[in-house]
Amino acid sequence: MEKLQAALAKARMQRDESPAAAGLAPEGPRATGAAAWEALPRIELSDAVLRRHRVVSQEAMQESESFDVLRTKVLMQMRQNGWKRLAITSPGSQSGKSTTACNLALGLGRQSSVRTILFDFDLGSPSVHEFFGIESPHALSDVLNGDVAFDEHAVRVRDNVAVVVSPRIEADPTRLVLSDQMVAFLDLVQTTYKPDLMLFDLPAILSGDRARAFLKTTDCALIVAMADKTRFNHLDMCEREVAESTNVLGVVINGCHRRAMPQDEL
Repeated sequence: MEKLQAALAKARMQRDESPAAAGLAPEGPRATGAAAWEALPRIELSDAVLRRHRVVSQEAMQESESFDVLRTKVLMQMRQNGWKRLAITSPGSQSGKSTTACNLALGLGRQSSVRTILFDFDLGSPSVHEFFGIESPHALSDVLNGDVAFDEHAVRVRDNVAVVVSPRIEADPTRLVLSDQMVAFLDLVQTTYKPDLMLFDLPAILSGDRARAFLKTTDCALIVAMADKTRFNHLDMCEREVAESTNVLGVVINGCHRRAMPQDEL
């Protein structure tokens, strides 16, 4: 918490000394692009916390290979289609969607030319703050209501990766997602900070209407299923639900293990 408070204090000092370095404040943006991005406070992540939550893509290693392949495929497809907003969801809970979202964000961070913002929009069961070890006194609703400036809530976890956490469970997530404030908020963040990609960790599709309500604001969605747990009919239902609101980028099957192959099959 002390590191985050120090980073916030440094960011405030930069804004006070130079108006051009300001971020998204309640009264509106005063700078855009690189200047606004640099004003976001930068924090260092704990390797121990990341590994405890199976977030392994901060550095190139054998454990990150699957996420690196996913990152490359996602990046190529989104660039090809001119898409910027990617939702990450699943048919049911405990499928690994938040793990996938966090690993994808940090994997994209190793592409220095790509600026990424990860939002935790699983507002009824947020977890990104735990995966990254980020403590924040503010809720996302505080930012939407204009009580807290965006650049006092969002933090950079790499030079080119920012994270917007939701550490407090929202009482009425659907109302928040469907509000005009949410649409204006996302548009303003995109205009101000000019991210190449915006990733949204959403609730499971079959757990309620919160994910469905948000999908219409995205360009595409990645569906995460768990091997030996997600039922095929639930995956099929999820894919059809997603396709009604946005483009299906693909399906990730989590929890697969390579079987030992006989020598003549290698």
